[in-house]
Amino acid sequence: MRENTSNKPFYITTTLPYVNGAPHIGFALEIIEADVLARFHSLSGPVVFNTGTDEHGVNIYRKALELGKTPQEYVDEMAKNFQNLRPLLNLSFTHFARTTDAHHIQAAQEFWRRCRDAGDIYKKDYRIKYCTGCELEKTDSELSKEGRCLLHPSKDIEIIEEENYFFRWSKYQEMLTQLYKDHPHFVVPEKRLNEVRSFVAGGLQDFSISRLKEKMPWGVSVPDDEAHVMYVWFDALVNYISTIGWPDNTEEFEKWWPGIQIAGKDNLRQQAAMWQAMLLSAGLPPSKQILLNGFINVDGQKMSKTLGNVISPMEMIERYGVDGTRYLLLSLGSLGEDFDVNWVRMTEKYNADLANGLGNLVSRVMKLSEGMKYEGGSTKDENSQELQKLIEEYRIADALEYIWSKVREANKYVDEHKPWVLVKTDQEKLGEVMTNLLWQLGHIAFLLKSFLPETAEKIETALQTGSVAPLFQRIK
Repeated sequence: MRENTSNKPFYITTTLPYVNGAPHIGFALEIIEADVLARFHSLSGPVVFNTGTDEHGVNIYRKALELGKTPQEYVDEMAKNFQNLRPLLNLSFTHFARTTDAHHIQAAQEFWRRCRDAGDIYKKDYRIKYCTGCELEKTDSELSKEGRCLLHPSKDIEIIEEENYFFRWSKYQEMLTQLYKDHPHFVVPEKRLNEVRSFVAGGLQDFSISRLKEKMPWGVSVPDDEAHVMYVWFDALVNYISTIGWPDNTEEFEKWWPGIQIAGKDNLRQQAAMWQAMLLSAGLPPSKQILLNGFINVDGQKMSKTLGNVISPMEMIERYGVDGTRYLLLSLGSLGEDFDVNWVRMTEKYNADLANGLGNLVSRVMKLSEGMKYEGGSTKDENSQELQKLIEEYRIADALEYIWSKVREANKYVDEHKPWVLVKTDQEKLGEVMTNLLWQLGHIAFLLKSFLPETAEKIETALQTGSVAPLFQRIK
């Protein structure tokens, strides 16, 4: 399923979240998954891992006015919340793209010109129903009986009636259909590919890509028309290529593009259809793959401030630590599926898998091997190959479960061979058993490098020094 091969440049990017709210665990999952893939591929070749912030649009503009700040002051302040995810979640991203950066603005304007020169941008009067939460036009079939957006039922649908520029999306129906046919793993999981294929087959309507500056001035100015700013989605999507040098650094751009994008399932249409048509219009290659997550719900309900059930990454880190948070989010399940969490289940899993599982294993082995020297050993064996296969298929939760099968095997080995008994009865057998266990710990640390990098490093250090503090404290 993965199209990259070892020693070749690997490029992965998250979506750029809006900065009008604090980071939530849905985006935390997305960026941690991207981090796992980036770390894994960095073991065999160069990597670009891009993330950043989407800083234009009506929601940003209105929030800044509400707070008595300029939009730029507001986004500068809010972008720090997402930049701070790097130390908070121990992330390895190499690029952080802000859509207010001068280079991105220049790239978005050049992208517009190329689409315009291809005959795909035109102006007309229009009237639409618009969800400010999605920053998208909505058809009647996408609204509830009460006329509200299904994803943002608390927000009023707005009627926009004005002259805008449009992108000729309808022109690309056949080309997109062929793209999906030629690349059967273009969208992962398959059911999301089937979903976007069905959507495109139903017919594409040209979409608005500008707003009148007199009504909404916070955006990238349209080239050669100061009366308009770019629609936020048109501008923001360009970050995937502006961050790797496009359009002025062709060599750098061609080294990394096309890349892999990871997003939530509510981004399917934008990432897999709108953006791909835009790339085709600008004469650029489409993305390599789109990976889509489901939603994270709490006790069967969507997270919302109204219900008071929103879980932030910071709350999880305060309770479970960085690697505890990474483990709990990464182990939720398969790409494309909705996940359901609550504090009780997360704490139970933390205690069972981390405190009692891995933590107890490391503590027991290090105590029982006191005075022994760790000789190391080969890390490239069938276990590594099996893990590689799972990661290349983007089965990240399954890959983590595979590692934990090795943790359980090692704990079982301890229980069966009882080294605390052998220390009194059979020193030769004890040496054999403990050598094996030390090797197993070293191998588990190697397998964990991309998933729980801090824990992997602690285990490796313990093996070299012969001592370790408890990795994961049990939570009562």
